[in-house]
Amino acid sequence: MDAAAFATKIRSAFAPCSLGSWPTPLERVPALARATGAGALWLKREDRSGGNKVRGLEFLLAGAPPSTVFVTVGGTGSTHCLATALHARRLGHRIVLAQFPQPDTDASRAVAGATARTADVVIRAASRLGLPLAVARAWFAARRLGAPQWIPGGGAHPRAVLGHALAALELATQLDAPPDAIVVPLGTGGTAAGIALGVAWLGWPTRVVAVRVAPRLVANRWRATRLARQAARLLEVPDTPFRIEVVDGLGAGYGHPSPAGERARLIAAEHGLRLDPTYGAKAFAVLLQLATGNVQRVVFWHTFAWP
Repeated sequence: MDAAAFATKIRSAFAPCSLGSWPTPLERVPALARATGAGALWLKREDRSGGNKVRGLEFLLAGAPPSTVFVTVGGTGSTHCLATALHARRLGHRIVLAQFPQPDTDASRAVAGATARTADVVIRAASRLGLPLAVARAWFAARRLGAPQWIPGGGAHPRAVLGHALAALELATQLDAPPDAIVVPLGTGGTAAGIALGVAWLGWPTRVVAVRVAPRLVANRWRATRLARQAARLLEVPDTPFRIEVVDGLGAGYGHPSPAGERARLIAAEHGLRLDPTYGAKAFAVLLQLATGNVQRVVFWHTFAWP
């Protein structure tokens, strides 16, 4: 079975809803490749279809009854919270969020503003320590609105991982040969897990380089690998080793711009690529390090869609 046929089989078996426009473009960027030192560099433009979170939400929101009130959690600049609010509302559902504060940047302000305008209820904790109480308040608020349904932070659920595996299968139809590496930000792990699952099914020797941009408690190889294995069981495919290589890019903390990330943003901007400081810039900084070594064919997973 080829990649396109397997993708069709997954969609038929799990009946996700349709939220994005697929396939997302794969752009070869020779000038940016030369600036990074890579032999060949491609951008997987998940940002062109609303960001990487849309893939998982197609599976997480599918089949929900009309009275469903989705509840989830994230930072004030969480793209997961924004995407869930936008698409839940688009499908006629309601959405309640519990959020913790994160550093103020141009990207986080844009996301926070759009989220506040879209969600039905937003409960904001004063600090991360207050998040459990904010989650409890969000759940009770959702019960007053309808039938609550929980979505894990970041959409990190095995069903959501299937959406990201589809993206890797999609990549196989866009490249003539496997890349040496795929570089992707690592937050709650669902995107990296799905890419690793797709790469394993394809039999590619590609390294999935997951750049940690969130605390180790949530962004780690064990968690991403576990999600990949759980999704593999849903597909009833063999549990094979997953090539997830975690590289630390967190810096001072989640949402805090890092010096390496800001340098990477400037290089990318010179070639027309706009990166956010929380995810994309930190991942691209690691790509710059990789490209000076023996990694020549690289795909950069561009996850962030500016509101």
